[in-house]
Amino acid sequence: MSKIAFLGLGVMGYPMAGHLSTKYDVKVYNRTISKAKKWVEQYSGNFATCPSEAVQKADFVFCCVGNDDDLKSILLGKTGALDSMQKGSLLVDHTTCSAKVTKELFSYAENKGIGFLDAPVSGGQAGAENGQLTIMCGGIEKEYEKVKPIISHYAKFSSLMGPPGSGQLTKMVNQICIAGLLQALAEGLSFSQKANLDGKKVLDVISKGAAGSWQMENRGITMLEDRFDFGFAVDWMKKDLNICLEEANANKAKLPITALVNQFYSDVQEMGGGRFDTSSLIKRIN
Repeated sequence: MSKIAFLGLGVMGYPMAGHLSTKYDVKVYNRTISKAKKWVEQYSGNFATCPSEAVQKADFVFCCVGNDDDLKSILLGKTGALDSMQKGSLLVDHTTCSAKVTKELFSYAENKGIGFLDAPVSGGQAGAENGQLTIMCGGIEKEYEKVKPIISHYAKFSSLMGPPGSGQLTKMVNQICIAGLLQALAEGLSFSQKANLDGKKVLDVISKGAAGSWQMENRGITMLEDRFDFGFAVDWMKKDLNICLEEANANKAKLPITALVNQFYSDVQEMGGGRFDTSSLIKRIN
C-alpha cells in the first residue's frame, strides 16, 4: 500500500485527505495541530507536528494551502517538506498559486529527484466533501498517470493540461470565467427585482436556455434570498484574481472585466463581506 502525506487541512484539504484515508496509509500535517488531531479522530491515519516529519517515507505527498507564501513556507521552510521527501517520490500541489512559484518549486523538486505536479482544483467545499472535484494538472505525463488513480478518490475529473505551471494557468482561466459570470448574474437578478419580476420564476425559465450556468443553478436562489454564508469566500477569490491580473500583466492578456470585478470584490470586503460566498457581488448593487 502506498504511503501518503497530506499537508494542509483547510476546508478543501480536510475532506480530500479523508477520502484518501479510506484506501491508503495517510499521515497529515496542519499548522493548527488541533485540526490535525480532530482529523485523526474522524478518519483513519496519523498526524505529524511538522511537514518534514509528515513526508518521511511517503510515496506521494499532497499539499493544499492558502497562497504562495504558505506554500513556500510548508515546502521550503526550516522544517519544509521537499528537503525530507525521498528520491523518486511525487509531490502533488493542490494550492491555487502563481505559475511563477509553481515553476520554481518544480525546478527545486526536480533537482532532488522528486516529481512535482501543480494541480489546482475547482468544485468548492461541497465538491471536496463529495469527492466531485475537477483537477487541472501541469507537469510530466508519466507522473500524472502514476497519481491519477489516487486523485480519483476525490475528483470526478482530472486532466493534464501541459508542462509545469499549466494547471495554475488553467485555474486562472477558470476564475476569470467565474468572476464574469457572477457579475452578470448579479446584475440580471438585481434588474429582475427592480422590474418587480418574480426572481425565482425568472431563474426557472432562463436557466433552461442559453443563459444557464453552474453559478445560476447553484447560486441564483441563494442570491435572491440574500444568503452568502457558505461556499468559496470573497477573500480567496480576490487572492486568485490578483494572481490572474499579475499573470495577464506579464503575458499581455487584456482582462478589463476581470479587473473591474476584482474592484467590486474589494467593495464587498469593505462592506464586511470578506468571508461571504463569491456570489455576494449582488449585495453591492442592491
